[in-house]
Amino acid sequence: MKTDQQHTGARAGAPVDLVGADLEVPLVQGGTTRYANLDHAASTPALREVVHRLAEVAPYYSSVHRGAGYASQVSTALYEAARSGVAAFVRARPADAVVFTRNTTDSLNLLAGCVPEGGEVVVLDVEHHANLLPWRGLPHRILPAEPTLAATLAAAERSLARGPAALLAVTGASNVTGEVPPLAELTRIAHRHGARIAVDAAQLVPHRRVDLAGSDVDYLAFSGHKMYAPYGAGVLVGRRDWLDAGPPHLAGGGAVREVAVDGVAWAAAPERHEAGTPNVLGAVALARACEVLAHVLPEAGPHEAALRGRLVAGLARLPGVRLHRIWSDCADAIGVVTFSVAGYDAGHVAAYLSAEHGIGVRDGRFCAHPAAARLGLPRDGAVRAGFGAGTCPDDVDRLLSAVERLLVEGPQWTYGVVAGRWAPVPDPRPLPTWLPVGTALRPRPCA
Repeated sequence: MKTDQQHTGARAGAPVDLVGADLEVPLVQGGTTRYANLDHAASTPALREVVHRLAEVAPYYSSVHRGAGYASQVSTALYEAARSGVAAFVRARPADAVVFTRNTTDSLNLLAGCVPEGGEVVVLDVEHHANLLPWRGLPHRILPAEPTLAATLAAAERSLARGPAALLAVTGASNVTGEVPPLAELTRIAHRHGARIAVDAAQLVPHRRVDLAGSDVDYLAFSGHKMYAPYGAGVLVGRRDWLDAGPPHLAGGGAVREVAVDGVAWAAAPERHEAGTPNVLGAVALARACEVLAHVLPEAGPHEAALRGRLVAGLARLPGVRLHRIWSDCADAIGVVTFSVAGYDAGHVAAYLSAEHGIGVRDGRFCAHPAAARLGLPRDGAVRAGFGAGTCPDDVDRLLSAVERLLVEGPQWTYGVVAGRWAPVPDPRPLPTWLPVGTALRPRPCA
């Protein structure tokens, strides 16, 4: 049976076609509804064009480089074309290196290994852990964010002026609040004081085009799984000299020019950091996503801005709902909205939205614990709605309606903490029949 939440034309008004856009999920009260996926800030569904591309090239899959076989040569051509496609998407400089990695975290850890010895890294305290933890093995300064963006930029200027630094590492868009700092101004500040800048663009790139050459940003890191290509590939794009001089990210085949018993001559970047058999299909998927988004983002930007405005305005009207932001004067934001509901743990709200309304959101501290502390969030964090080019107005309206019903009527099911996470008790929702026998919904504590 379908609930009254079921709507036809679920993708109406969305600029892209995503796999799973019409996914039906069970509800604890019985019946099913179309899944409203508002968890894009964690991982996005796949673009249908990406899945089609992989089906097209999969028969030719083989190990790349040094293979004389036809499939190997085709795979090599696909892999190197993917590198060129990613470079074109971010408008990289001709001399920039494009290194394929597993994800943004992997990319930033790679870059951390290439910062010149003794060079200090300056990083804001509101970063995702991926752009906070890799620098801890180096000389580093953690710069507290100020209540306003203007004051934060001034603090960054003062910090870099007080002492030399090799690198300023910043987010392109906050994964907690969606706020977008001015990268052009941050780049000018870094370069004015002799530092380079690295941007964690995991959240930014799925929503905005980035002009690496035009903005003069030195390094950019992002992930396929956040830009509609969830096949295990990420990328680091940027100036070649540090990447050529730094130690290989992994030691192994493919990263070398010559190996002797008592020594090794390492290859230059990008091969220097791509030891082992690379994720060819992941790279192809990422490049295809870049190709699609290059055409879609001009339309998707206004679409997302309208949805964000709709959600923020709707939540602001609900008594007991608090919206979270880092900077009071930040006027730019992507499709990420974080909020709390008075009287309810964040995990309780998320479990209710999923179990009773078929809405997927994220709860917790979003792998950004210092940022959550700065916002005054409790240990259980807040609720985050993340959306993108595939989100439709109905998804936003369903979330607003569900939160309002929570405030007015309360949950219609019983919930408890199971294995550290809020969950329906009992949880009668059936799992797909193709899952292994004995599999159960076992929630895990959220970070």
